[in-house]
Amino acid sequence: MDSNRQMVSARIGAIVLYATFALLMFGPLAFGAVEPWSIFVLEAGSVVLTLLWLAKQWIDEEITIQRNPLFLPVSAFGVLILAQIVFKTSAYSHDTISHAMQYCAYGMLCFLATQTLTRSTQGRQIGVAMALYGFALAGFALLQGLTANGKLYWVRQPHLGGWIYGPYVNHNHYAGIMELLVPIPLVISFSHLTHEKERIAAGVAAAIMVSTIFLSGSRGGMLSIFVELAVLTAILFRRKRNVRLGIAAASFLLLLVGIVTWLGGKELTTRLSTISSEAHGEISGGTRISIDRDTLRMFAQKPILGWGLGCFPVVYPQFRSFYTNFFINEAHNDYLQLLAEMGLAGFAIMLWFLIAMYRRALSKIGNWNSEVTGALTLACILGVTGILVHSLFDFNLQIPANAAFFYVYCGLAAAPPLLQRARKRRPVVNETDQAPATEVVQGETA
Repeated sequence: MDSNRQMVSARIGAIVLYATFALLMFGPLAFGAVEPWSIFVLEAGSVVLTLLWLAKQWIDEEITIQRNPLFLPVSAFGVLILAQIVFKTSAYSHDTISHAMQYCAYGMLCFLATQTLTRSTQGRQIGVAMALYGFALAGFALLQGLTANGKLYWVRQPHLGGWIYGPYVNHNHYAGIMELLVPIPLVISFSHLTHEKERIAAGVAAAIMVSTIFLSGSRGGMLSIFVELAVLTAILFRRKRNVRLGIAAASFLLLLVGIVTWLGGKELTTRLSTISSEAHGEISGGTRISIDRDTLRMFAQKPILGWGLGCFPVVYPQFRSFYTNFFINEAHNDYLQLLAEMGLAGFAIMLWFLIAMYRRALSKIGNWNSEVTGALTLACILGVTGILVHSLFDFNLQIPANAAFFYVYCGLAAAPPLLQRARKRRPVVNETDQAPATEVVQGETA
């Protein structure tokens, strides 16, 4: 392939990579990509980027695909959705098809991220960009919280009400996106991949981002971030038990407590004291338990293939066991909703997907504090773990922006190691005595 084609191919690859993550960043800013126009942008954008990736393969005159152990469970889930549509087992085919298009978009974004993010230099750039994005999003949420007028971006009035925080109508979903973004600066702050000043800045950014989870009032978010911090702490102390590490961890916690207390200690105390009551138009814990029981009764009637992807709000009213003024459009438990919509078959595929992801990811984090591959993988599995905990109490994976981040994180966690700059030696011939010598050259290694 000539140099011009190589240059064009490289440029297209870079466009696809950075546009993929730009599309991910668009989702949270568009109220979580829950409205038809933003869902269309997410779906259409993923299709356009996939076509660009195919154009790159045509220019390269070959199709090169990075293998990923998640491709098989993802394909199996797609076949299951197709079976629901073709064999008309879905309670409402229109909603199943609509949600299937969303899952296709998630799959394409996951595929594109794993195919184009292949070098450690790219990983560094994406990591910095995502850390800055998360910090900016947290800063916006803090500013909006201090000057709140009950409207999104101070101008958009939610049609059905809600508990606004940041660009999200539901504060729990803002907490969900932060659970995914916080691990990036947090891992950077404890790694050896940057200079000390940059690590301190990353730690401050992570503390501010974590503080917004507490200030948002999301109890599920608070629990999830505690789990993420506990997992990271266990990994830190397992690798290296020293005073410096303990001081760094203690400093981060003190900074976090200070920020939370300074910005909203009173509001946080009030929120924690209302666990058993409904506030801000939010469904209470007791109502959520009733929804869980009703969802299990839904599952019991169609235990194998479920009622159909996306059919929960259509089917649930006939199983609802209580009176409420709320429109129950989600199960408030992603696991139970998956059981109700996709049955045991879908739930088994989900377990296959997660086991394959964690098994591959845990094999890559051995040198996370000094290698981009390990650091990126650790950040991804921390974020994924946080969302999986939060999914026991809420429905972050039904929010397109959060779901897209989640699946891309899973794909990156299970992807092959990134190529990194390395110095390697190869034999050369010495001109004076013809004896073998060595020459240092730059190359890319995994």
